[in-house]
Amino acid sequence: MKNKQQWMLSALAVGLALACSASAATLDEAVAMALENSPTLQAAESRIESAQAMLRQAKSYYYPSIGLAANYSVSDNPAQAFMMTLNQGKLNMMAPGFNPNEADDTDNFRGSLTAQWRLFDLQRDAGRRMAQYGTELSAEAFAAARNQLVYEITQGFYGVLQAQAFAKVQEEAVASIEESLRIAKERFEAGGAVKTDVLNLETQLAQANEDLIKARNGAQLALAALNAAIGDDFITAENIVAPDPAVLSNPPPVCKDPEGFLKRPEMRAATLLRRIKEHDVRKARGGYAPTISAFGSVDADSGNARDFEQSYVAGVMAEINIFDGVRTRAAVQAAQADWKAAQADENKARLNLRLDLRQAFLRSQETWERLEVTRKSLETAEEARRIVQEQYEQGAADIAILLQTQVGVTAMQTRHAAAQYDFLTALANLQRAKGEFGEVAGNP
Repeated sequence: MKNKQQWMLSALAVGLALACSASAATLDEAVAMALENSPTLQAAESRIESAQAMLRQAKSYYYPSIGLAANYSVSDNPAQAFMMTLNQGKLNMMAPGFNPNEADDTDNFRGSLTAQWRLFDLQRDAGRRMAQYGTELSAEAFAAARNQLVYEITQGFYGVLQAQAFAKVQEEAVASIEESLRIAKERFEAGGAVKTDVLNLETQLAQANEDLIKARNGAQLALAALNAAIGDDFITAENIVAPDPAVLSNPPPVCKDPEGFLKRPEMRAATLLRRIKEHDVRKARGGYAPTISAFGSVDADSGNARDFEQSYVAGVMAEINIFDGVRTRAAVQAAQADWKAAQADENKARLNLRLDLRQAFLRSQETWERLEVTRKSLETAEEARRIVQEQYEQGAADIAILLQTQVGVTAMQTRHAAAQYDFLTALANLQRAKGEFGEVAGNP
């Protein structure tokens, strides 16, 4: 019976462990869920579909258009009645009663098969190139949105862990002060300490509890903000998984490619927009060029909807704009101004993204150096507190020194926790500045 109970307890423990493991929320899972739920990415995907449809529409102008038409009409207008009868192949000008000036009611049913084909059009060619670049631009916009979203989720994820670390530091500070207060009370009862020692520690404990309340509330706010960004209450204070501590042992990468920002989707988007505007100028100038089209139709006319007379017409037509006021000229000028603006925006994007990458590298190096400093400082502060606590217990240290060392340890623990997650966030920011988050597999 005892063995059976032990087996059941072991099985329950394993089950709980598996359940906890299954519900663990990692950074990758949080990012995947945010990508799935993001309205921004959903809108970007729809814009890609719209751009692809516009490209198909632009390409359709290279194919002939074919149509069917049918109409029925009645007229006693001499010219129209004459032409209806002629198209039906029934006109007999030698008939005794023929009088073209006194036409009887004449009806006609016509069926037509028509075709048109634009053979040469500079505006059509420019429009197709613009649509092609438009599809690429929408894909880059999607990549840019993904790049930013992944970084924001990563930043929020580390923000939650950092806030929880702050709360844990405050919990440890409260526990440490409570232990010091216990010792002070024992010493006071034994006559080895004064009442002010106890009062000072009680005041310090109250302040520490107040800071703990703030820290816990900050952790809850950070968690709520992260889940809002994810679009689901996926992360909880219990299931969030901290990153592998080994990551904190590796220094940040050095800047080997200062032009790495050129891979950013924002940079490629600026270049594509400039190309679109360049072809927009060509499209506007196409208004000065001729267009050449082929056309044709096959018609069938009948007065009784049974006996049809067939005919056809085919030809080539050239058109050129001689004068349209200043419409084409104004369109060219507007397109040229937009092109110049796009060139300036491309240069601005290049400068801003270069600066962004440089700042990201500097930030990662700064946070790494801070992390190294706080590691050593924390060890020193904790050792100082241990020594002072032992001295206070033996009556060889003043309460003021004990409080000072306790405050110092709490401050260094907080700074070290901040440095850890600031470093991880800086690494993620560096990936964002390189555009790496926009290159996740599955990017349209």
